[in-house]
Amino acid sequence: MTKKTKLTRREFVGRAVSAAAVSAVPARSLFGASWRGGAGSPGADWKEEGVLFLDKSPYAKLHNIPVHAVTIAAGFWGARRETNVEKSIPSMEKLLEANGRMNNFLRLAGKSDAAQHGPVYSDSDVYKWTEAVGFALQSGDRPELRAETDAIIKEVVAVQEPSGYLNTYYVGDKAKDRMLPDVQRWGHELYNIGHMIQGAVAYYRATGDRTLLDAGIRFVDGFLLPNFGPGADKKPILSGHPEIEMALIELYRTTGDKRHLDLAGYILQGDERIKLPPHGYVYHFCGIPFTTRTHLEGHAVRAMYACCGATDYYLETGDQTYLKALNVLWGDLVAAQMYVTGGVGARSSGEAFGDSYELPNFTAYGESCAAIGNMMWNWRLLAASGDAKYADVIERALYNGINSGMSLDGTMYCYRNPLGFDPSGGDQIRNPWYDTTCCPPNLERTFASLPGYFYSTSKDGLYVHLYDNSQLDWHLEDGTGLKVAQKTNYPWDGATEITVTPAKPAEFTFYLRVPGWSDGTQVSLNGKAVSGATPGQYLALRRQWAAGDVIRVKFGMTPEVIEANPRVVDDYGRVAVQRGPLVYCLEQLDQPDGVQLFDVSLDLRQKGSSAFHEEFHKDLLGGIVVLKHTGAVGEKSNSLGALYRPYGAEASKGRQVELNFIPYYAWANRAGTPMQVWTPVLKA
Repeated sequence: MTKKTKLTRREFVGRAVSAAAVSAVPARSLFGASWRGGAGSPGADWKEEGVLFLDKSPYAKLHNIPVHAVTIAAGFWGARRETNVEKSIPSMEKLLEANGRMNNFLRLAGKSDAAQHGPVYSDSDVYKWTEAVGFALQSGDRPELRAETDAIIKEVVAVQEPSGYLNTYYVGDKAKDRMLPDVQRWGHELYNIGHMIQGAVAYYRATGDRTLLDAGIRFVDGFLLPNFGPGADKKPILSGHPEIEMALIELYRTTGDKRHLDLAGYILQGDERIKLPPHGYVYHFCGIPFTTRTHLEGHAVRAMYACCGATDYYLETGDQTYLKALNVLWGDLVAAQMYVTGGVGARSSGEAFGDSYELPNFTAYGESCAAIGNMMWNWRLLAASGDAKYADVIERALYNGINSGMSLDGTMYCYRNPLGFDPSGGDQIRNPWYDTTCCPPNLERTFASLPGYFYSTSKDGLYVHLYDNSQLDWHLEDGTGLKVAQKTNYPWDGATEITVTPAKPAEFTFYLRVPGWSDGTQVSLNGKAVSGATPGQYLALRRQWAAGDVIRVKFGMTPEVIEANPRVVDDYGRVAVQRGPLVYCLEQLDQPDGVQLFDVSLDLRQKGSSAFHEEFHKDLLGGIVVLKHTGAVGEKSNSLGALYRPYGAEASKGRQVELNFIPYYAWANRAGTPMQVWTPVLKA
């Protein structure tokens, strides 16, 4: 969100503006005959729409299941989600209040004399928090949280102008700058309203309350559409920070107003009337036709959000030029741009992608928002294709690069998620607040929406993407009621029991995801072995299903040692460790006394990964499997400590030590200590 790519969003300081009171527009329904959802309409009921509403999307192979249809019980994600709704979301609301985010709205209504506070994108913090609440309420009513959010929404919409414009920064003396080309580039006006629309949709799907949704439609229909667009009589649009694209398309899915889809398509195409220098096209990842993109570059969050919007556009239009570009960009992601944790964004400068294979560890940016964007993009690609390779990326990002972003107690957050860390430089990796606080509410909305990512339906059956103790209570696309119960200790154990209970005997296909990391997966149905389980694919089980049918699956959970492509120079001669979906790391405080983490090597001279010893520690970091493996710590000497030495001068193998690995997501939850994901391998 910076104007100069050498600055990070945390360093961006918003400029103050003078206060100005504006009038509110009475809330009223703006939904016409084309309305696709909502009570009393011919479309789907508002309670039955998923994270994305794809039921009418002609090019979606898979369709979302609403968040409320899946109950995540006690287990890995159950504990995480309970912390999120009990501690993270409430504490973040208090921090938003304390840091002036709500005062920015209240002063415009004459209820506060505080000056404008925070960067130009501060309004979005409130909207993302509202979206997190919306998803939390979709899992169950919380009267106090809803009442608090209703009050906040009323304060927000009270300052909307008659034109539909709503922004607490570009008011008073700054009103003259609204939607100017350079302001569109850096001012985040459309980014803010995009997050407002997404928050409004989530809240509407939880409660049926259209107050914020009506305000979002007023902004689009009353302010944007009459004044901006491709016509000669209208002003051009540049998204600046992609976000509005996917928001407009989800609004279209909700209202059925095709103008919203067309506006998103126009923004994705770019408008030549707003001239950007070449580095602007790169950094902002907008302003030129999306379909011309062949490489992920520039600001990582911007790029991921643009890819989300472009995939949404394909799901509605079937435009093959978009699909071609998306496939090329995804190939670039997984071949040369993604960390083993599912994180993206190599450079602090510009919070950006680097060159191909530029994946440094200690200086990795790996912003939490970018990992979330990676998951969101792959969720859309999965819906378009039904291909399990996208679910593999979702799981990798979710369990590692996203999960690491929030502390185990739910009150501290990582803005960046490096794969190596040395606290001696004074960096505090977890903090309760950032002046650019995009990541905390983004993490909160992700964990709150998680039940909506477990399953999808298709014309011929049900897909299961993620595993945890949970219950699905939904129906097939032909209307047949269906319940599915998962019983598992995943990801600590690879055994999962799935009970399938249709309301009546029915023939359909149950698509069981076999993760790409799982070799030797064993599957049985009602006690009889099933063949064909292939890593990185869905196992299609088609039959006449009846109440009480049981699938038992056992994934291979043997720890795996991973090496990077040799062109990833930072990882040359090093390996990472993964067990199941979890990437592991070393923290110095877990190693023997006196062992300096950066002096150790992993001893792999015993063939394979069977030398790992697994121990479950129920009282450590919320309960984790610790991996132990033989390693060595080098002997210190002046000669070996030299910056350079003659080639062939072998370092001493040192003394043998036992190395203790913990899951990456749990790092930095105790004391400040060195950490590394990629560990040198002891030479033979």
